[in-house]
Amino acid sequence: MSAMRRSLPLLSLLLVATSVAAQSKHNTNAPIDFGADQIELQDKANRAVLTGNVAVRQAEMTLNAERMNVAYTGQVIDGNPQVSRLDASGGVTVRRPDQTARGQYAIYDLNRRVITMLGAVRLTQGPNTVNGARLTINLDTGRAVIDGSAVRGGSGATGNVQQAPTGRVTGTFSVPKRK
Repeated sequence: MSAMRRSLPLLSLLLVATSVAAQSKHNTNAPIDFGADQIELQDKANRAVLTGNVAVRQAEMTLNAERMNVAYTGQVIDGNPQVSRLDASGGVTVRRPDQTARGQYAIYDLNRRVITMLGAVRLTQGPNTVNGARLTINLDTGRAVIDGSAVRGGSGATGNVQQAPTGRVTGTFSVPKRK
């Protein structure tokens, strides 16, 4: 019985955290505009590498980072290559109306319409803040899930991604003034 009582407040907190992070559906079909200090096109690899003050905008969402790899298909529609994935690193910030997420790395899978952020992730919405190791945002549903699990990268481009110091999700929720 004691364990049951302890788990109910934790479950309530998790439900609140998920509902606080919920947002309306994002227009994933909107064009993607970008700017950077430098761009390197690697046509044979169907990739573009953007470096320095990278800024990407799609509808009402922006993504900022120091570096971004843009993967695109070989398909060109209306003169534009079809982007399938964005991999961002270095001080990544994703802003949506009334919500900001920060982390070390982010992957935007345009086909799945999901953004995954890794490494010391902080999600803020108004006065509410949630911290963890990994954040997954489903752009179709607006649902965001944060966990504190250890996430380790190999020797690839992202290197090692650190977990939240306690391996747990932490945060602060505002409480309405009561009379």
